[in-house]
Amino acid sequence: MKPLNIVFMGSPDFAVPSLEKLHDSAHNILAVVSNPDKRRGRRGKPVPTAVKSKALELTLPTIDVEDVKSARFYEQLNSLQPDLLVVVAFRILPPAILEIPKKGSINLHASLLPKYRGAAPIHWAVINGEKVTGCTVFFLNEKVDTGNIIDMKETAIGETETTGDIYNRLKVIGSDLLLDCVDKIASESFTLKPQEDSKATPAPKLFRENTHIEFGKDAQSVHNFIRGLHPFPGAWCTYLGQKMNIHRSKPQMDLDLEPGKLSYIENKLFVGCGNGSLELQELQLPGTKILSGSEFANGYELNVQLQ
Repeated sequence: MKPLNIVFMGSPDFAVPSLEKLHDSAHNILAVVSNPDKRRGRRGKPVPTAVKSKALELTLPTIDVEDVKSARFYEQLNSLQPDLLVVVAFRILPPAILEIPKKGSINLHASLLPKYRGAAPIHWAVINGEKVTGCTVFFLNEKVDTGNIIDMKETAIGETETTGDIYNRLKVIGSDLLLDCVDKIASESFTLKPQEDSKATPAPKLFRENTHIEFGKDAQSVHNFIRGLHPFPGAWCTYLGQKMNIHRSKPQMDLDLEPGKLSYIENKLFVGCGNGSLELQELQLPGTKILSGSEFANGYELNVQLQ
């Protein structure tokens, strides 16, 4: 196997284990591309992304990019003459960038493609009650998350696991898979598998509008929704006109309450759903700490309909 000269692209901590694995391998990282440093708070100093911080720690050259379509960025990458571009949790890249590397451009995606194409694959897998998910490494092309697959690896989703749990596991599983695929590309010992577009499912970005809890749905679906949005961006409802985040829950299918109706039974706080009820284990109102169900019941009005 002839080691490859690689340009790595990524920003969040999900990509850090992949960068570390490649750095510790026989391959050579020419540069690490990440988003520009960003201020935290009005008076804070600009802070680098998790990937850039790790790259600096590893004394790797870094490139901050604001506009991936700029001529300057193209010239920066083209001058490096990489064999391979490796992308983990970054942005959509123009065809001109993808075509620079001699051996192509690959991406690590946190789903079993073609399922959950898009920005939030882990969230939607948990929200939809999937029992299995995983990571896929594939060659990038013009269309988002549609390229030929090099390899993938599965992991089970436990009944109470949250997106945060799966996220932390997949970033490690994915880093092993990614290095294995880079080695295969280096030794030209891989077989590509086209994606079946007919089996594709979307994983769109999450906003305030699509993270609101609908208590008219069955308790299991609402529970999946809550754990799928934990710890970020969070599932929410309204309590007496205030936004309230629900962090942890447990379905209780043999308890029927009116949808949205609160009830305190045997030191546990429940809310009714379309079918069954949900034990509210951790919840939070604006400007307060996270409360257990019993703490909330002992300090707040319960003759209330959650909306």
